[in-house]
Amino acid sequence: MQTPLIITYPTPEEYSGFLSSYVAQAKADDLIEGLTASYVFITGMIQGLTEEQLLYRYAPGKWSVKELLVHLMDAERIFAYRALRFARQDKTELPGFDENAYVAPSKADARDISAILAEYTAVRTATIELFKSFDVEALQQKGTASGLEVSVRALGYIILGHEVHHQKVIRERYLKLPDAATAS
Repeated sequence: MQTPLIITYPTPEEYSGFLSSYVAQAKADDLIEGLTASYVFITGMIQGLTEEQLLYRYAPGKWSVKELLVHLMDAERIFAYRALRFARQDKTELPGFDENAYVAPSKADARDISAILAEYTAVRTATIELFKSFDVEALQQKGTASGLEVSVRALGYIILGHEVHHQKVIRERYLKLPDAATAS
């Protein structure tokens, strides 16, 4: 049996631009452990919320907690897709996406939270298994997405950091909880 590869923090040469803020928030020495801990943290935080809390918007035009969770899944799928393409040495430049345009068609607020969490579990499991399948060579591959060059390894940390960013938003703006150490 092969020893699992520990996917360590990317170097600054592996990402740039706005992606840097997400990588900076992913404070994990091992990507797989970080993704797992983040999953446990966010599902634990969400499971105890009432429907009123799940539909709450802290300001006009802001997403509800349900919409935010679906946004996390949409973004994770897109970043994982990019990682797959680049790991397979596909050099096609990939476009960005407008996350705001995805919200209304998702109809997240009409969905049951148990269905959203089941989907979130499936997405996270798929992401973890995808990154576990990559070897060192695949993790080092780079490609261009949204006009920025990024490595496969950095994309994993971007998924994690993006989620940590939104965990903080949920705690501070939706649940009005003091800042605390989040999963990372």
